[in-house]
Amino acid sequence: MPVTPTYPGVYIEEVPSGVRTITGVATSITAFIGRAPRGPVNEPITINNFGDYERQFGGLSVDSTMSYAVRDFYLNGGSQAIIVRLYNSPPLESPSFPEAATIELPAASGPPLIIEAAAPGAWGSRLSVLVDHDTKDKNNDKLFNLTIFETDPVTKVVSNTEKFVNVSVDDVDPRYLPRVLELSSSLIRVQKDKTTGEYLVSQLRPSETFISAGSPPEQKQDPVKATGGRDSAALSDANFFGPGMETAKTGLFALEKADLFNLMCIPPYTASNDVSTALIAQAVAYCKKRRAMLLVDPPSSWTNKAIAKQEFSTGTYPGITGSISNYAALFFPRLKQPNLLHDNQIEEFVPCGAAAGVFARTDAQRGVWKAPAGQEASLVGVPQLSVSLTDDENGELNPLGINCLRAFPVIGRVVWGARTLEGADRLASEWKYIPVRRLALFIEESLYRGTQWVVFEPNDEPLWAQIRLNVGAFMHDLFRKGAFQGSTPQQAYFVKCDKETTTQNDINQGIVNIVVGFAPLKPAEFVIITLQQIAGQIDT
Repeated sequence: MPVTPTYPGVYIEEVPSGVRTITGVATSITAFIGRAPRGPVNEPITINNFGDYERQFGGLSVDSTMSYAVRDFYLNGGSQAIIVRLYNSPPLESPSFPEAATIELPAASGPPLIIEAAAPGAWGSRLSVLVDHDTKDKNNDKLFNLTIFETDPVTKVVSNTEKFVNVSVDDVDPRYLPRVLELSSSLIRVQKDKTTGEYLVSQLRPSETFISAGSPPEQKQDPVKATGGRDSAALSDANFFGPGMETAKTGLFALEKADLFNLMCIPPYTASNDVSTALIAQAVAYCKKRRAMLLVDPPSSWTNKAIAKQEFSTGTYPGITGSISNYAALFFPRLKQPNLLHDNQIEEFVPCGAAAGVFARTDAQRGVWKAPAGQEASLVGVPQLSVSLTDDENGELNPLGINCLRAFPVIGRVVWGARTLEGADRLASEWKYIPVRRLALFIEESLYRGTQWVVFEPNDEPLWAQIRLNVGAFMHDLFRKGAFQGSTPQQAYFVKCDKETTTQNDINQGIVNIVVGFAPLKPAEFVIITLQQIAGQIDT
């Protein structure tokens, strides 16, 4: 506010500079959606390494193709991932065999306290619980201590422990057990009534149990072991999308709860199955909405170049065309890697996780405007490819928009293509190349987030000048880093926001129009070297 002078003297007033720095968003946060042995269901969980995945989702599993894709992502340079675990209820074996393992803790009187695993899966059967009454107030018959143990299935020793002291079955107590477990435990929850959704908590704490009457406290029996717990059945399209799922934010749309992701990977439902074309279409449409890209895996039937060319050319797979197809890229063939869970036997795995890792590594080393392909785009942990392609075969697939994975002497296995699914030569699309599409998405998302301050500002020349200043500074920084064509800023980009872009009618409707243009770099796919003999210098 301007200073109001009241006395003779010097007044100090700070004037805002109008500089609001626009920060570029992350470019390689990868969302993985699929089946896992454990972990929250329909919740996007951010992890930063494969150790995080092992702790929260159970690590490698023969039933989880997603687990191998996440492993490949981190092997190849991935940094941050968002995991969405989906669960498909298996056929009911018996009413006493629930999806989430349960533990019944009897009380001295009244109904027992029933504890269940925090998420469905057979992993819950490895839990056990110990109750003791050594609390701060031993006369309070609602207080108790709860210790949870998780046993490693291989070594049979306790691998994880949680202890909660002075918890209560009284819902007015600040240490009310259901609330404490919801906020602090990654292993267990108090069971709820399936009809009302209310916690099933008795009025009295669960009992301590001794080996025999009169035994001293140090001779309490072993913790009460959990029973039940069933792993997910194989997933289907119905687990990913369907009526009401977008509103409920489940399946594919659980990512609505995530702030940002740039790449999406949906590994096959099982090791011998493929993602349906219907799911691919849904996923690509959602990626367009979220300014992200889908990395599509080749189907298991693509065992040679001829089949891949035939099915891709006829639209059999992946079955998407039109304006959304440039939000996806397909990589062929599949990878052949040792399976640690099958005595290191060589098996086939989908390439989406490894490709996403290469994207992340390239972004960190060179920038999102560099094509994630070439000699630097090596595939780590990939000793073989399921189909060995020649230059001529590569030359048949590349013009269609299929990105080939190749094996070269000395160099090894590399990504050898950088086209979107709209990258076929005959389409002549401006979004032909992956780095062009991803650079545009990066700029769009960064400007979307970096110009939120503009909303409700006075819509006139002072605001337009601030917009030009801040957006121009962001674009100039990208120019200095080598993100655009051109040797001068005028050749590389422009930012317009003035009375030409925003008319009086726009102002009356509360609209300010910002026009940003850029000259993208496009990868040098074909290097042509022309040789000519020089016969000698002949005077003419």
